[in-house]
Amino acid sequence: MSSPKGTRAGRPHLKRDDQQWFFDWMVKETGKVFHFQSDGRGRLPRSVRSHDMIAKHMGLAAGKSEKLAQAEAEAGHRETAMELYYQAALQYADAQHVVFETGDEKRFLHGGVIRCYDKVREYAPYRIEHVDIPWNGTVVSGNLHLAPGDGAKPLVFYIPGCDQTKEAWPHPYYNQALQRGMHVFSFDGPGQGESNLRGIRLTADSYEDAAIAAIDYLLTRSEVDPKKVGLYGLSFGSYWAMRTAAKDSRLAAVAAPWASFVDKYYLMTEESPRYKQLFAYLTQSSTEEELDRAVSAMTMEGRMDKVTAPTLIVTGEYDPRAPVSEVYRLFDEMKAPAELWVLPDQHHNGSVTQKARSSVWEADIHAFVCDWLRERFEGKPVKHPGKALWLEPSGPGPNAAEVSYKRRWFD
Repeated sequence: MSSPKGTRAGRPHLKRDDQQWFFDWMVKETGKVFHFQSDGRGRLPRSVRSHDMIAKHMGLAAGKSEKLAQAEAEAGHRETAMELYYQAALQYADAQHVVFETGDEKRFLHGGVIRCYDKVREYAPYRIEHVDIPWNGTVVSGNLHLAPGDGAKPLVFYIPGCDQTKEAWPHPYYNQALQRGMHVFSFDGPGQGESNLRGIRLTADSYEDAAIAAIDYLLTRSEVDPKKVGLYGLSFGSYWAMRTAAKDSRLAAVAAPWASFVDKYYLMTEESPRYKQLFAYLTQSSTEEELDRAVSAMTMEGRMDKVTAPTLIVTGEYDPRAPVSEVYRLFDEMKAPAELWVLPDQHHNGSVTQKARSSVWEADIHAFVCDWLRERFEGKPVKHPGKALWLEPSGPGPNAAEVSYKRRWFD
Protein backbone atom coordinates (compact mmCIF):
# COMPACT_ATOMS: atom_id res chain seq x y z
CA MET A 1 0.00 0.00 0.00
CA SER A 2 1.22 3.47 -0.86
CA SER A 3 1.98 6.16 1.72
CA PRO A 4 -1.16 7.59 3.35
CA LYS A 5 0.23 11.06 2.65
CA GLY A 6 0.23 10.62 -1.11
CA THR A 7 -2.27 9.78 -3.85
CA ARG A 8 -1.75 7.06 -6.38
CA ALA A 9 -4.00 5.90 -9.22
CA GLY A 10 -5.43 2.51 -8.40
CA ARG A 11 -4.19 2.44 -4.81
CA PRO A 12 -5.95 5.20 -2.86
CA HIS A 13 -6.46 4.75 0.87
CA LEU A 14 -10.03 3.70 1.56
CA LYS A 15 -12.21 3.82 4.66
CA ARG A 16 -12.53 0.03 4.46
CA ASP A 17 -8.76 -0.34 4.85
CA ASP A 18 -9.22 0.11 8.60
CA GLN A 19 -10.71 -3.42 8.56
CA GLN A 20 -7.49 -4.88 7.16
CA TRP A 21 -6.45 -6.47 10.44
CA PHE A 22 -9.69 -8.46 10.60
CA PHE A 23 -9.61 -9.17 6.86
CA ASP A 24 -6.11 -10.63 7.24
CA TRP A 25 -7.33 -12.87 10.07
CA MET A 26 -10.21 -14.12 7.89
CA VAL A 27 -7.79 -14.85 5.05
CA LYS A 28 -5.57 -16.83 7.43
CA GLU A 29 -8.39 -18.78 9.07
CA THR A 30 -10.59 -19.52 6.05
CA GLY A 31 -8.21 -19.60 3.07
CA LYS A 32 -10.65 -17.24 1.32
CA VAL A 33 -10.73 -13.55 0.45
CA PHE A 34 -14.49 -13.34 -0.12
CA HIS A 35 -17.66 -15.48 -0.03
CA PHE A 36 -16.99 -16.52 3.55
CA GLN A 37 -20.46 -18.05 3.99
CA SER A 38 -19.75 -21.49 2.51
CA ASP A 39 -18.30 -24.31 4.58
CA GLY A 40 -14.78 -25.62 4.18
CA ARG A 41 -11.44 -23.97 3.57
CA GLY A 42 -10.72 -22.02 0.40
CA ARG A 43 -7.91 -22.57 -2.11
CA LEU A 44 -5.25 -20.45 -0.39
CA PRO A 45 -2.27 -22.43 0.99
CA ARG A 46 -1.92 -22.74 4.76
CA SER A 47 1.28 -20.71 4.48
CA VAL A 48 -0.81 -17.61 3.66
CA ARG A 49 -1.40 -15.67 6.89
CA SER A 50 -2.32 -12.26 5.46
CA HIS A 51 -3.66 -10.83 2.21
CA ASP A 52 -0.25 -9.47 1.21
CA MET A 53 1.20 -13.01 1.28
CA ILE A 54 -1.21 -14.43 -1.31
CA ALA A 55 0.64 -13.36 -4.46
CA LYS A 56 3.95 -14.88 -3.35
CA HIS A 57 2.61 -18.16 -1.98
CA MET A 58 0.10 -18.79 -4.76
CA GLY A 59 2.85 -17.88 -7.21
CA LEU A 60 5.16 -20.44 -5.65
CA ALA A 61 2.43 -23.09 -5.85
CA ALA A 62 1.89 -22.19 -9.51
CA GLY A 63 5.61 -22.51 -10.19
CA LYS A 64 5.60 -26.00 -8.69
CA SER A 65 2.67 -27.05 -10.89
CA GLU A 66 4.41 -25.60 -13.95
CA LYS A 67 7.59 -27.60 -13.23
CA LEU A 68 5.55 -30.80 -12.86
CA ALA A 69 3.85 -30.02 -16.17
CA GLN A 70 7.19 -29.47 -17.90
CA ALA A 71 8.51 -32.80 -16.63
CA GLU A 72 5.39 -34.65 -17.77
CA ALA A 73 5.57 -32.99 -21.18
CA GLU A 74 9.21 -34.06 -21.55
CA ALA A 75 8.19 -37.61 -20.60
CA GLY A 76 5.68 -37.59 -23.46
CA HIS A 77 2.63 -37.52 -21.18
CA ARG A 78 0.69 -34.85 -23.06
CA GLU A 79 -2.62 -35.38 -21.31
CA THR A 80 -1.16 -35.12 -17.81
CA ALA A 81 0.99 -32.17 -18.87
CA MET A 82 -2.10 -30.31 -20.10
CA GLU A 83 -3.95 -30.88 -16.82
CA LEU A 84 -0.98 -29.55 -14.86
CA TYR A 85 -0.42 -26.56 -17.15
CA TYR A 86 -4.11 -25.70 -16.77
CA GLN A 87 -3.81 -25.95 -12.98
CA ALA A 88 -0.70 -23.75 -13.05
CA ALA A 89 -2.45 -21.15 -15.21
CA LEU A 90 -5.33 -20.91 -12.70
CA GLN A 91 -2.91 -20.65 -9.77
CA TYR A 92 -0.93 -17.89 -11.48
CA ALA A 93 -4.25 -16.15 -12.20
CA ASP A 94 -5.18 -16.27 -8.50
CA ALA A 95 -1.72 -15.00 -7.56
CA GLN A 96 -1.72 -12.02 -9.94
CA HIS A 97 -5.27 -11.02 -9.10
CA VAL A 98 -4.38 -9.71 -5.63
CA VAL A 99 -1.62 -7.41 -6.94
CA PHE A 100 -3.33 -4.05 -7.31
CA GLU A 101 -0.51 -2.35 -9.16
CA THR A 102 0.74 -3.01 -12.69
CA GLY A 103 4.40 -3.47 -11.84
CA ASP A 104 7.05 -6.16 -12.01
CA GLU A 105 5.26 -8.62 -9.73
CA LYS A 106 1.96 -8.29 -11.63
CA ARG A 107 3.71 -8.77 -14.98
CA PHE A 108 5.71 -11.76 -13.69
CA LEU A 109 2.63 -13.56 -12.38
CA HIS A 110 0.34 -12.75 -15.28
CA GLY A 111 3.12 -13.80 -17.62
CA GLY A 112 2.87 -17.20 -15.95
CA VAL A 113 -0.84 -17.32 -16.80
CA ILE A 114 -0.19 -16.69 -20.49
CA ARG A 115 2.86 -18.97 -20.68
CA CYS A 116 1.07 -21.92 -19.09
CA TYR A 117 -2.13 -21.40 -21.04
CA ASP A 118 -0.17 -21.33 -24.29
CA LYS A 119 0.88 -24.86 -23.36
CA VAL A 120 -2.74 -25.74 -22.60
CA ARG A 121 -3.66 -24.62 -26.10
CA GLU A 122 -0.79 -26.67 -27.55
CA TYR A 123 -1.87 -29.89 -25.80
CA ALA A 124 -5.66 -29.41 -25.82
CA PRO A 125 -7.77 -32.06 -27.61
CA TYR A 126 -9.36 -29.39 -29.87
CA ARG A 127 -8.32 -26.02 -31.30
CA ILE A 128 -8.12 -23.03 -28.95
CA GLU A 129 -7.13 -19.71 -30.51
CA HIS A 130 -5.80 -16.71 -28.64
CA VAL A 131 -7.55 -13.80 -30.34
CA ASP A 132 -6.57 -10.11 -30.21
CA ILE A 133 -9.27 -7.63 -31.24
CA PRO A 134 -8.59 -3.93 -31.95
CA TRP A 135 -10.75 -1.64 -29.81
CA ASN A 136 -10.67 2.02 -28.88
CA GLY A 137 -7.02 2.52 -29.81
CA THR A 138 -5.87 -0.58 -27.96
CA VAL A 139 -6.50 -4.34 -28.02
CA VAL A 140 -8.75 -6.69 -26.07
CA SER A 141 -8.23 -10.46 -26.05
CA GLY A 142 -10.04 -13.74 -25.66
CA ASN A 143 -9.66 -17.48 -26.03
CA LEU A 144 -11.78 -18.99 -28.79
CA HIS A 145 -12.58 -22.66 -28.12
CA LEU A 146 -13.67 -24.15 -31.45
CA ALA A 147 -15.97 -27.15 -31.44
CA PRO A 148 -14.82 -29.77 -33.98
CA GLY A 149 -16.77 -30.45 -37.15
CA ASP A 150 -17.80 -28.65 -40.31
CA GLY A 151 -20.33 -25.87 -40.63
CA ALA A 152 -21.24 -22.81 -38.59
CA LYS A 153 -22.12 -23.52 -34.96
CA PRO A 154 -23.64 -21.60 -32.04
CA LEU A 155 -21.25 -19.60 -29.89
CA VAL A 156 -21.31 -18.99 -26.14
CA PHE A 157 -19.66 -15.65 -25.36
CA TYR A 158 -18.39 -16.13 -21.81
CA ILE A 159 -17.89 -13.10 -19.55
CA PRO A 160 -15.95 -14.06 -16.39
CA GLY A 161 -16.37 -12.40 -13.00
CA CYS A 162 -14.29 -9.50 -11.72
CA ASP A 163 -11.96 -11.93 -9.91
CA GLN A 164 -11.47 -14.23 -12.91
CA THR A 165 -9.57 -14.22 -16.19
CA LYS A 166 -10.54 -15.78 -19.51
CA GLU A 167 -8.53 -18.91 -18.67
CA ALA A 168 -10.87 -19.99 -15.85
CA TRP A 169 -13.55 -21.60 -18.03
CA PRO A 170 -13.97 -23.88 -19.88
CA HIS A 171 -11.68 -26.73 -18.88
CA PRO A 172 -10.49 -28.29 -22.17
CA TYR A 173 -11.17 -31.80 -20.88
CA TYR A 174 -14.62 -30.89 -19.56
CA ASN A 175 -15.99 -28.21 -21.85
CA GLN A 176 -19.76 -28.20 -21.29
CA ALA A 177 -20.43 -26.04 -24.36
CA LEU A 178 -18.29 -28.15 -26.69
CA GLN A 179 -20.07 -31.28 -25.42
CA ARG A 180 -23.26 -29.70 -26.81
CA GLY A 181 -21.77 -28.71 -30.16
CA MET A 182 -21.15 -25.05 -29.30
CA HIS A 183 -18.06 -22.85 -29.51
CA VAL A 184 -16.93 -20.74 -26.54
CA PHE A 185 -15.27 -17.35 -26.61
CA SER A 186 -13.91 -16.49 -23.15
CA PHE A 187 -13.18 -12.78 -22.83
CA ASP A 188 -10.70 -10.58 -20.96
CA GLY A 189 -12.65 -7.34 -21.08
CA PRO A 190 -11.74 -4.11 -19.26
CA GLY A 191 -11.06 -5.05 -15.63
CA GLN A 192 -9.76 -8.53 -16.42
CA GLY A 193 -6.48 -10.25 -17.23
CA GLU A 194 -4.72 -8.95 -20.29
CA SER A 195 -6.79 -5.75 -20.32
CA ASN A 196 -5.43 -4.84 -16.88
CA LEU A 197 -1.85 -5.41 -18.05
CA ARG A 198 -2.50 -3.07 -20.98
CA GLY A 199 -3.72 -0.34 -18.66
CA ILE A 200 -7.30 -0.39 -19.99
CA ARG A 201 -9.39 1.46 -17.45
CA LEU A 202 -12.73 0.08 -16.35
CA THR A 203 -15.55 2.61 -16.64
CA ALA A 204 -19.33 2.30 -16.45
CA ASP A 205 -19.63 1.48 -20.15
CA SER A 206 -16.17 0.39 -21.32
CA TYR A 207 -16.87 -3.31 -20.85
CA GLU A 208 -19.97 -3.53 -23.01
CA ASP A 209 -18.33 -1.40 -25.69
CA ALA A 210 -15.34 -3.76 -25.80
CA ALA A 211 -17.64 -6.82 -25.74
CA ILE A 212 -19.64 -5.49 -28.69
CA ALA A 213 -16.39 -4.98 -30.63
CA ALA A 214 -15.51 -8.61 -29.87
CA ILE A 215 -18.95 -9.76 -31.04
CA ASP A 216 -18.45 -7.75 -34.26
CA TYR A 217 -15.26 -9.71 -34.88
CA LEU A 218 -16.75 -13.10 -34.00
CA LEU A 219 -19.61 -12.58 -36.43
CA THR A 220 -17.02 -12.42 -39.25
CA ARG A 221 -15.82 -15.93 -38.43
CA SER A 222 -17.17 -18.60 -40.76
CA GLU A 223 -17.27 -21.09 -37.87
CA VAL A 224 -19.86 -18.99 -36.00
CA ASP A 225 -23.60 -19.03 -36.74
CA PRO A 226 -24.43 -15.29 -36.62
CA LYS A 227 -27.99 -15.97 -35.46
CA LYS A 228 -26.88 -18.13 -32.55
CA VAL A 229 -24.61 -16.05 -30.33
CA GLY A 230 -25.46 -16.02 -26.64
CA LEU A 231 -23.92 -14.20 -23.68
CA TYR A 232 -23.02 -16.10 -20.52
CA GLY A 233 -21.97 -13.74 -17.73
CA LEU A 234 -21.01 -15.32 -14.40
CA SER A 235 -20.92 -13.44 -11.08
CA PHE A 236 -19.90 -9.81 -11.75
CA GLY A 237 -19.85 -10.90 -15.37
CA SER A 238 -23.65 -11.09 -15.10
CA TYR A 239 -23.68 -7.29 -14.74
CA TRP A 240 -21.45 -6.84 -17.79
CA ALA A 241 -23.57 -9.33 -19.75
CA MET A 242 -26.78 -7.50 -18.93
CA ARG A 243 -25.23 -4.13 -19.84
CA THR A 244 -24.07 -5.60 -23.16
CA ALA A 245 -27.44 -7.21 -23.86
CA ALA A 246 -29.20 -3.89 -23.21
CA LYS A 247 -27.09 -2.37 -25.99
CA ASP A 248 -26.84 -5.17 -28.57
CA SER A 249 -29.99 -6.66 -30.10
CA ARG A 250 -28.12 -9.29 -32.16
CA LEU A 251 -27.94 -11.74 -29.27
CA ALA A 252 -30.00 -14.92 -29.32
CA ALA A 253 -29.94 -15.42 -25.53
CA VAL A 254 -28.42 -14.20 -22.27
CA ALA A 255 -27.59 -16.15 -19.10
CA ALA A 256 -26.68 -14.30 -15.90
CA PRO A 257 -26.04 -16.66 -12.97
CA TRP A 258 -24.82 -15.53 -9.54
CA ALA A 259 -26.58 -12.27 -10.34
CA SER A 260 -24.47 -9.21 -9.55
CA PHE A 261 -26.27 -6.45 -11.44
CA VAL A 262 -27.94 -4.75 -8.48
CA ASP A 263 -26.72 -1.57 -6.76
CA LYS A 264 -22.96 -1.88 -6.18
CA TYR A 265 -23.35 -0.52 -2.62
CA TYR A 266 -23.72 -4.08 -1.33
CA LEU A 267 -20.55 -5.31 -3.03
CA MET A 268 -18.46 -2.30 -2.10
CA THR A 269 -19.71 -1.69 1.43
CA GLU A 270 -21.21 -4.85 2.94
CA GLU A 271 -19.13 -7.58 1.26
CA SER A 272 -15.42 -8.32 1.74
CA PRO A 273 -13.05 -5.29 1.77
CA ARG A 274 -11.34 -7.00 -1.17
CA TYR A 275 -13.84 -5.64 -3.67
CA LYS A 276 -13.45 -1.95 -3.06
CA GLN A 277 -9.67 -2.34 -3.06
CA LEU A 278 -9.92 -4.26 -6.35
CA PHE A 279 -12.18 -1.73 -8.05
CA ALA A 280 -9.91 1.12 -7.06
CA TYR A 281 -7.26 -0.62 -9.16
CA LEU A 282 -9.57 -1.54 -12.04
CA THR A 283 -10.93 1.99 -12.38
CA GLN A 284 -7.50 3.53 -11.70
CA SER A 285 -9.10 5.90 -9.20
CA SER A 286 -6.82 8.27 -7.28
CA THR A 287 -9.23 8.94 -4.41
CA GLU A 288 -12.12 7.16 -2.74
CA GLU A 289 -14.46 9.91 -3.94
CA GLU A 290 -13.41 9.30 -7.53
CA LEU A 291 -13.93 5.56 -7.04
CA ASP A 292 -17.40 6.09 -5.56
CA ARG A 293 -18.40 8.19 -8.56
CA ALA A 294 -17.13 5.57 -10.99
CA VAL A 295 -18.90 2.70 -9.23
CA SER A 296 -22.17 4.60 -8.81
CA ALA A 297 -22.44 4.77 -12.61
CA MET A 298 -22.23 0.95 -12.84
CA THR A 299 -25.95 0.32 -12.77
CA MET A 300 -28.76 -1.48 -14.58
CA GLU A 301 -31.36 1.06 -13.46
CA GLY A 302 -33.43 2.03 -16.50
CA ARG A 303 -31.76 -0.62 -18.66
CA MET A 304 -33.45 -3.92 -17.83
CA ASP A 305 -36.29 -3.24 -20.26
CA LYS A 306 -33.76 -2.60 -23.05
CA VAL A 307 -32.71 -6.27 -23.05
CA THR A 308 -34.49 -8.00 -25.96
CA ALA A 309 -32.98 -11.50 -25.88
CA PRO A 310 -34.46 -14.38 -23.84
CA THR A 311 -32.75 -14.26 -20.45
CA LEU A 312 -31.95 -16.60 -17.57
CA ILE A 313 -31.05 -15.16 -14.16
CA VAL A 314 -29.88 -17.26 -11.21
CA THR A 315 -29.40 -15.98 -7.65
CA GLY A 316 -28.90 -17.24 -4.11
CA GLU A 317 -31.60 -16.41 -1.58
CA TYR A 318 -29.00 -14.89 0.77
CA ASP A 319 -26.36 -13.60 -1.63
CA PRO A 320 -24.83 -10.70 0.38
CA ARG A 321 -23.84 -8.80 -2.74
CA ALA A 322 -27.26 -9.10 -4.40
CA PRO A 323 -30.24 -8.95 -2.01
CA VAL A 324 -32.96 -11.10 -3.52
CA SER A 325 -35.54 -8.31 -3.17
CA GLU A 326 -33.39 -6.13 -5.44
CA VAL A 327 -32.99 -8.95 -7.95
CA TYR A 328 -36.78 -9.39 -8.01
CA ARG A 329 -37.34 -5.67 -8.56
CA LEU A 330 -35.00 -5.49 -11.54
CA PHE A 331 -36.21 -8.81 -12.96
CA ASP A 332 -39.78 -7.46 -12.93
CA GLU A 333 -38.69 -4.55 -15.14
CA MET A 334 -37.76 -6.89 -17.99
CA LYS A 335 -39.85 -7.02 -21.14
CA ALA A 336 -37.90 -9.84 -22.79
CA PRO A 337 -38.96 -13.44 -22.04
CA ALA A 338 -36.97 -14.18 -18.90
CA GLU A 339 -36.97 -16.59 -16.00
CA LEU A 340 -35.33 -16.40 -12.58
CA TRP A 341 -34.00 -19.36 -10.61
CA VAL A 342 -33.76 -18.76 -6.85
CA LEU A 343 -31.51 -21.08 -4.84
CA PRO A 344 -32.88 -21.24 -1.26
CA ASP A 345 -30.42 -20.90 1.65
CA GLN A 346 -27.54 -20.29 -0.76
CA HIS A 347 -25.29 -17.29 -1.08
CA HIS A 348 -22.99 -16.36 -3.95
CA ASN A 349 -21.52 -19.11 -6.17
CA GLY A 350 -24.77 -21.06 -5.80
CA SER A 351 -25.16 -24.65 -6.98
CA VAL A 352 -28.31 -26.15 -8.48
CA THR A 353 -27.30 -29.56 -7.11
CA GLN A 354 -25.86 -28.19 -3.83
CA LYS A 355 -22.57 -29.77 -4.88
CA ALA A 356 -19.36 -28.42 -3.35
CA ARG A 357 -16.54 -27.46 -5.72
CA SER A 358 -12.96 -26.27 -5.48
CA SER A 359 -12.59 -24.41 -8.78
CA VAL A 360 -14.71 -22.26 -11.08
CA TRP A 361 -14.64 -24.78 -13.93
CA GLU A 362 -16.28 -27.39 -11.68
CA ALA A 363 -19.41 -25.32 -11.00
CA ASP A 364 -22.51 -27.28 -12.01
CA ILE A 365 -24.14 -24.06 -13.22
CA HIS A 366 -22.13 -24.38 -16.47
CA ALA A 367 -24.02 -27.52 -17.52
CA PHE A 368 -27.44 -26.07 -16.69
CA VAL A 369 -26.66 -22.81 -18.48
CA CYS A 370 -25.30 -24.56 -21.58
CA ASP A 371 -28.48 -26.67 -21.78
CA TRP A 372 -30.61 -23.55 -21.40
CA LEU A 373 -28.66 -21.66 -24.08
CA ARG A 374 -28.77 -24.60 -26.49
CA GLU A 375 -32.57 -24.70 -26.21
CA ARG A 376 -32.74 -21.00 -27.08
CA PHE A 377 -30.41 -21.55 -30.05
CA GLU A 378 -32.77 -24.33 -31.17
CA GLY A 379 -35.65 -21.83 -31.14
CA LYS A 380 -37.44 -23.29 -28.13
CA PRO A 381 -39.36 -20.72 -26.06
CA VAL A 382 -38.43 -19.88 -22.48
CA LYS A 383 -40.28 -22.37 -20.30
CA HIS A 384 -41.24 -20.02 -17.47
CA PRO A 385 -41.37 -16.44 -18.82
CA GLY A 386 -41.77 -13.82 -16.12
CA LYS A 387 -41.63 -16.41 -13.35
CA ALA A 388 -39.35 -16.95 -10.36
CA LEU A 389 -38.62 -20.64 -9.76
CA TRP A 390 -37.93 -21.63 -6.14
CA LEU A 391 -35.48 -24.53 -6.43
CA GLU A 392 -35.70 -26.43 -3.13
CA PRO A 393 -32.60 -28.54 -2.33
CA SER A 394 -34.77 -31.65 -2.17
CA GLY A 395 -36.59 -30.80 -5.38
CA PRO A 396 -36.07 -32.10 -8.93
CA GLY A 397 -34.58 -28.90 -10.35
CA PRO A 398 -35.57 -26.25 -12.89
CA ASN A 399 -36.41 -28.63 -15.74
CA ALA A 400 -38.88 -30.85 -13.93
CA ALA A 401 -42.45 -31.21 -15.21
CA GLU A 402 -43.67 -29.38 -12.11
CA VAL A 403 -41.76 -26.52 -10.48
CA SER A 404 -42.48 -24.21 -7.56
CA TYR A 405 -43.33 -20.60 -8.37
CA LYS A 406 -42.70 -18.50 -5.30
CA ARG A 407 -40.45 -15.72 -4.05
CA ARG A 408 -40.37 -16.15 -0.26
CA TRP A 409 -39.70 -19.17 1.90
CA PHE A 410 -42.99 -18.79 3.78
CA ASP A 411 -45.23 -18.48 0.70
